[in-house]
Amino acid sequence: MKITFHRVLVFSTALRVALIIYGEWQDSHMEVRYTDVDYLVFSDAAALVSMGDSPFKRTTYRYSPLLAFLLIPNVIFHPSWGKYLFSASDLLVGYLIRTILKLRGVPDDKCLYSVMAWLFNPFTFTIGTRGNCEPIVCAAILWIITCIMKGQMYRAAIWYGLIVHFRIYPIIYSLPIILVLDPLYIQSGQKPEIVKWSSHTGNATKLSDGIESRTLWTIVGSLFSRTRILFALISGSIFLTCTGVFYYLYGWEFLHEALLYHFTRTDPRHNFSIYFYHIYLHYQHDLSIAEKLISFLPQFTLQLVLINSFALDLPFCFLVQTVAFVAFNKAYSVRYQGCIMLISLVTLGIAYFGSTDFWSSGCGLTGNYSTIFRVVLLLATFGTAMEQDETEMGRIFLYFGLDGNSTSLANVGLPARI
Repeated sequence: MKITFHRVLVFSTALRVALIIYGEWQDSHMEVRYTDVDYLVFSDAAALVSMGDSPFKRTTYRYSPLLAFLLIPNVIFHPSWGKYLFSASDLLVGYLIRTILKLRGVPDDKCLYSVMAWLFNPFTFTIGTRGNCEPIVCAAILWIITCIMKGQMYRAAIWYGLIVHFRIYPIIYSLPIILVLDPLYIQSGQKPEIVKWSSHTGNATKLSDGIESRTLWTIVGSLFSRTRILFALISGSIFLTCTGVFYYLYGWEFLHEALLYHFTRTDPRHNFSIYFYHIYLHYQHDLSIAEKLISFLPQFTLQLVLINSFALDLPFCFLVQTVAFVAFNKAYSVRYQGCIMLISLVTLGIAYFGSTDFWSSGCGLTGNYSTIFRVVLLLATFGTAMEQDETEMGRIFLYFGLDGNSTSLANVGLPARI
């Protein structure tokens, strides 16, 4: 029987429905629950909203109230409504992966392999069925890429403003989006000239390469092109409107919990960050705002360098930005939202890498370097995942910190080599 996209999608849907049903059974019959603890937080917040209360009365709810409103059917219809919503978003990610790759001219067989790499990944299909909301963010970001590639800039702007309000971290993608709207690469009413799969040689075009021949006046003038201004105004208006409405409803508590908290967040327990051991040792002592914010400097610097190098290849630029963001973030765990976004963007990487031979040859590494890199990556990931439960019981913090550093080095090593 020939494997087709339709059959893959049908089987993936059945798998997710079966896992949601199984999860309900496990929750009621076993000590260890299948449902993500965050889903219980979402559901409690939705119940509060349905009664006219603030979702932030539920401790540890640090999301947009929009999420709580989306899950009101959990209270009215069925407690698993949110899981079906998140799983549907998960399936939509698979569909959008195929759409983007086809727009880039990737052959059908490679499109199908990429879709299967997402839909049949054990990590991704358990995320939505356990009740994690990140598939919604992944689907929105891929939909924005799709809209930009089709020349639907203002639709992309609406969704971008909405998703940045929903989860603040996609703000890192704003600069490459604005840069790719350069009049040099997109004319009024036309699609942007984003790099095609068939013409990609593995060396991305830097933005600086495209502007060397232009005068300073032309460069400054292009920064305020009609498309860029309207994109910024539309997305900014959507973000500010949503933020303003919820600030009116819930006040300062909303701003702190849903937005500002994430800029100074620290995690002294199950955290793979390179800053973990320092945070653990100093957790009893309040760090200054300057100390908390200075950790953003490596992230900020890397973002600028990567955007300058890869902005014209928007999907790949998002990928390497996410790698850098995750690797140097203060909070980084197996369930961390950036990891889920990273997986969805990796499946688009085939448009950059050109062929599966890249992977079979050791990701561009040869000889002993290929073997060493694979061993480091596997041991780092396996070690941190196995030790996460141990750290929650107060043990092996030093070893966990070392494993976290090795994971970060492995995450940085592959894109650096690419």
